[in-house]
Amino acid sequence: MILNSNQIQEIIPHRYPFLLVDKIVDLEPGKMAKGIKCVTANEMQFLGHFPQKHVMPGVLIIEALAQTGAVALLMEENNKGKIALFGGIKNAKFKAQVVPGDVLELKCEIVSSKGAVGIGNAEAYVDGKLVCSAQLIFAIDKDS
Repeated sequence: MILNSNQIQEIIPHRYPFLLVDKIVDLEPGKMAKGIKCVTANEMQFLGHFPQKHVMPGVLIIEALAQTGAVALLMEENNKGKIALFGGIKNAKFKAQVVPGDVLELKCEIVSSKGAVGIGNAEAYVDGKLVCSAQLIFAIDKDS
């Protein structure tokens, strides 16, 4: 299943400038999602991070991974129309810088899901090289 940015916005509430997934290229609802983020120099964060040497902030790479995982969780029938919140981040590691011109390949595999909580193993790649990995904990907002 492939989703474009308009379809992603039907699933998660993020909007410009905070929607950090351009396309979902593979999806198994409740299990896994793969996404793409095309990094450009025109993005707001590069006004201050860093004006003299643009580097995508690590927290935004983690957020892009979380948005990818949220799509997987929220495509599950019983989670449709809800919001996925951060419940935690474990073992985040950054292996290389991400800069304008890079295509960030995002993958989040849901390894555990019980009730309103899901755990995903997330990885981001550029040109096939691992640039970030983390374990993400999701909390589905039952009031959304």
